Amino acid sequence: MRAVLRWGEVLCVVSLLFLAGCLVGPDYERPETVADTAERFVNTDAPPQDINDVEPANRWWERFGDSVTADLVVETLKSNNDLKASAARVFQAQAVLAESRGRLLPDVSYGIDRRRGKNYIDLGDGGGPIFIRDVNSGEPVSFIEPFGGGGGFSSLTTTWSQNISISYMVDFWGKLRRARRAAREDMLAAEANQQAMVNSIVATAIQARIDIAIAQRRLALAKANTESRERTFEITERRYRGGLVGPVDVRLTQASVAAARAQEPSIELSLTRARHALDVLLGRQPGSTANLPETLPDLPDLTAVPVGVPAALLDQRPDVRAAEYSLRAGNERIGATMAQLYPDLTLTGSYGTSSSEWDDIWDRDFEVYSAITGLAAPIWKGGQIRAQIRSAKARYAELAANYAGVVLKAMQEVEDALASERLLREQLKHVQLQFQESQAAEELSRRRYERGVESILTVLESERNRRIAEEQLTILKGQLWATRVSLHLALGGDWISKETTETKMVKK
Repeated sequence: MRAVLRWGEVLCVVSLLFLAGCLVGPDYERPETVADTAERFVNTDAPPQDINDVEPANRWWERFGDSVTADLVVETLKSNNDLKASAARVFQAQAVLAESRGRLLPDVSYGIDRRRGKNYIDLGDGGGPIFIRDVNSGEPVSFIEPFGGGGGFSSLTTTWSQNISISYMVDFWGKLRRARRAAREDMLAAEANQQAMVNSIVATAIQARIDIAIAQRRLALAKANTESRERTFEITERRYRGGLVGPVDVRLTQASVAAARAQEPSIELSLTRARHALDVLLGRQPGSTANLPETLPDLPDLTAVPVGVPAALLDQRPDVRAAEYSLRAGNERIGATMAQLYPDLTLTGSYGTSSSEWDDIWDRDFEVYSAITGLAAPIWKGGQIRAQIRSAKARYAELAANYAGVVLKAMQEVEDALASERLLREQLKHVQLQFQESQAAEELSRRRYERGVESILTVLESERNRRIAEEQLTILKGQLWATRVSLHLALGGDWISKETTETKMVKK
């Protein structure tokens, strides 16, 4: 046992000596992207905001002020299958990191075994059996039995042994440490991808809620429009019976009612599909979710969101962080591959006992031990390692290009959301005016028709214009909801100023 302790002390000393060993390979530096040189987003009027002046608000969906939406998001985060798969990928990456850390530590193993062997020896002439006796007791412990009077014999032996062994590879060139760092970056990338998945699922859940609410409103408008046309038909039919209008007016109003009713199944189909999509998102059987209450506000809170400077996306957006973590892992793998060109130093030691008797292996008189220091270096491998280094560098170049592309895509999504919200707000003003004028024109034309001043064609045209403006207004409000969700998603969630947070804390 003292030999084991001595060997452990040797390993500790050697480990400390080589712990400060060098790391071969390049050090990581974040590559410069368009976001680093852009001073501000083009489609925002707000002044650029320093990333240090904002902080994340994780439950960003609560900013929309709808309890139904908040409940749907929470339920989705608990039951969505894509999120469960993403969480499993994170667990896999954590296990790989734990494994890479374990390679930096010595391998310790213990074994106990019993060996039974038989050997044949050819002696030429025959003879009787030969007994092997114990030197202390004189009792036979094994024997040698010649074969059939010939010139050979067989030997039966039994050996018991136990030993504990320690093996340690000194990571002088950083091959194992580089691999551990790469595994850590992979784990961080998996966690960032999981957060990106969470944001995406949250946005999808909110969008499903918006789609259902807008479809419900459109269906209610379609039914109201049908009722309005039915009233127009009643007026026309009454005037026809009084001889004030001809049969053409009746036919036209009947056709108008049928056209209005034909709109309802199409809208109801889109509502059904939106509900099915939400069921799948929640991990339920499609068609099993009850109708959602029509509590969604007409418009989201359109208060300006702190967008910061484009460079802030590098740390805000989880998918951009994931791309950079993968890039960092690729850099570490270059160093791990380069370290294969250098020799490996392995220290191995074992201590145990061995005897032909079970009781003896617990006696220190039968101890056996060994200590091995091995140094192995590649001399000729046909250029394999050099090719692996070139491959690792090419992989890093690929990851760097992917990272730059992800950053550009993130900037595009922010610009698209900002431009969409600005232009949709402008469009909303015009559509609201269009709806108001169309509604007034419809009421005026119906009254004039009842007095016999206007034709039925004018009434039907004014009804059609009002219906188009009203439906367009509803769809436009839904687009503004979707755009605000897209803006939060493009920014990586929600970001509030620290000044606002500190003010709230003071008020509390």
